[in-house]
Amino acid sequence: MNYQLGTVDLTIIVLYGLVLVLMGIYFFKRSKTSEQFMVASRGIPAWAAGIAVMSTYTSSISYIAVPGKAFDDNWHPLVFAICAIPVAWFVTSYVIPHYRKNNIISVYNYLEEKIGGWGRIYAAFSFLLFMVGRVAVILYLSSLLLTSFVSLDIEMVIVCIGVVTIIYTLMGGMEAVIWTDVMQSIIMIGGILFVAVILSMEIFSQPDYLVQKAFDNNKFSLGDTDFSLRDRTLWVMIIYGISENVRNLIADQNYTQKYSSVGTTQEARKSVWIAMLIYLPLTLIFLYIGTALFAYYGAEANVLNETITKGDEVFPYFIATELPVGIKGLMIAAIMAASMSTVDSALNSSATVLYIDFYKKYLNPKGSERSSLNFLRITTIIWGVLGVGFALLMINAKSALDVWWQISGIFGGGILGLFLLALFNVGISRAQGILSVLFSILIIVWGTFFRDLPKGYSWLECTMDPIIIGAASTAGLIAMALVFMLYNKSKTKEYA
Repeated sequence: MNYQLGTVDLTIIVLYGLVLVLMGIYFFKRSKTSEQFMVASRGIPAWAAGIAVMSTYTSSISYIAVPGKAFDDNWHPLVFAICAIPVAWFVTSYVIPHYRKNNIISVYNYLEEKIGGWGRIYAAFSFLLFMVGRVAVILYLSSLLLTSFVSLDIEMVIVCIGVVTIIYTLMGGMEAVIWTDVMQSIIMIGGILFVAVILSMEIFSQPDYLVQKAFDNNKFSLGDTDFSLRDRTLWVMIIYGISENVRNLIADQNYTQKYSSVGTTQEARKSVWIAMLIYLPLTLIFLYIGTALFAYYGAEANVLNETITKGDEVFPYFIATELPVGIKGLMIAAIMAASMSTVDSALNSSATVLYIDFYKKYLNPKGSERSSLNFLRITTIIWGVLGVGFALLMINAKSALDVWWQISGIFGGGILGLFLLALFNVGISRAQGILSVLFSILIIVWGTFFRDLPKGYSWLECTMDPIIIGAASTAGLIAMALVFMLYNKSKTKEYA
């Protein structure tokens, strides 16, 4: 379905894009060194870095998918957000002091110090491949959504969003990324709060409270409590929430680079807590909107169009048909904001990893500041173009998104496990470490591709919920590494 925007709404969206470009130009004058480009000379306030970390957790897909999930099912995504709180305590207490002590910009440098150069290269290369896919997925899916509101081909929308994001990111570096993320987060939060208030007035209005329909359908449940790993139970969400949040805050350059952009360890800790204390209630609001939409469209007077077949389509439909002129444009700008805040982080962190882990390490260790800054800006453009290119390829490939996430899971296999081994100083050799990583990749391959097998091969079939395959691969890597560590200790005793 196509919902056309009026002149006022389109003007708001165009002006929003121009503001981002102007911010890039402003910060271009302040981004004169490689350190300023990567971590803004560590001069970002904790509150701004915290908002930027929070914005990395959300994207235009979260903006639509989380309310859609609440509309279709229940509040089980909230478990993921709740799990971020104990993980944040662990990271702020033990991990951040480690990183700050070593003055880390690229988090993958930490792996070389602890387990060797092979771990650093593997993790950095996997991250770079993952970022190309992440940029492509966000650009493609957010542009697909936006084409519902504007009379433009999806190719044009992908290119426009991509080009604007590349321009302000390459010009202003991390400072532009963080301050545009702050502005974009304000727009995003303001938009969903407005919608939450509008929906609340509708579903709680007398004489009949529409919200009762949500209670009757158990929409506020956090999931089934049966102990099963096959379905999306409460326990599956806890496993996924802990493993994914640990990976985000420990091993993902997108997150670590932002809390490394502040001046002190204490400010880095504060930025993570600020991110968590915004992200949790934000998730609650997203879920509330989805449940409120379920209640709202349960009334006889509010009927969904028959073309709406799944929850992900309901929020855009509500924006298009129920919001007034001007507010509608701001909401579309908010969706673009969520998309761009994810893409700009991916581009800047990719350029940083390419510079520190490959260019500075192997290609030009004594390069000048000018050559370093040029390299960072050129790689920002290259990774942005690659992301745009793969987003365009996804248009004609129906299964491109599913295939990409399967491949990215393989690329990312073992990264979290490697960081945990490094943090806890598990003593294994390079060969043993590589074998442990290969074992974790085999688990991901099994969990991803060995499904719905013929009867004769059913014993090989993986029946776990796909979202916890990453956690299973991490557990496999750690288990294998611990076996090697015990073997090494027994050998040491033999020769003692």
